[in-house]
Amino acid sequence: MTTQTKKELLDNLKKTIAINNPCPELKNSAIQLVFGDGNPDADLVFIGEAPGKKEDETGKPFVGASGKMLDDLLSKIGLNRSDIYITNIVKYRPPKNRDPSESEKQAFLPYLRNQLEIISPKIVVTLGRHSMNCFLPKRKISEVHGSPEVVDGITYLPLYHPAAALYNGSMRQTLIDDFQKIPELI
Repeated sequence: MTTQTKKELLDNLKKTIAINNPCPELKNSAIQLVFGDGNPDADLVFIGEAPGKKEDETGKPFVGASGKMLDDLLSKIGLNRSDIYITNIVKYRPPKNRDPSESEKQAFLPYLRNQLEIISPKIVVTLGRHSMNCFLPKRKISEVHGSPEVVDGITYLPLYHPAAALYNGSMRQTLIDDFQKIPELI
């Protein structure tokens, strides 16, 4: 009997999402499923909220302006995409790039939890309040950003979404400072 690799398990999970179709209306309005990308053996998983336009076009998470910002932040701490795994809560782009609804997030959460079980990272970095609230409910990102919290044996590090720094230049330094905590946690 052969055991499946993490990559095979993730590929099977991606197929399961496509078959189960947890949000038909989202799937119908999107180009494709944006499952996740990176190293399945990563110690560090980044979770955003939902794919944007560029992500929907390419099928990969964080490839637009926020992705460039994320790449820059990673390089500042000596990491690149091949060192991490990155995904979103919701796996299809919401129409007109709107925020994912609570029901959409809940529909995809079991699959996201399964992704995390397969990868088994040391740290889960939530990017933005939507992602954070799935794991650390009732927290305010403005109060807990950059402060790791352990829940059920998993260390969560809530950070502002890179898009926040793109739209608000004063957030850039906050995000850089919070990212500096990642190497200590690993």
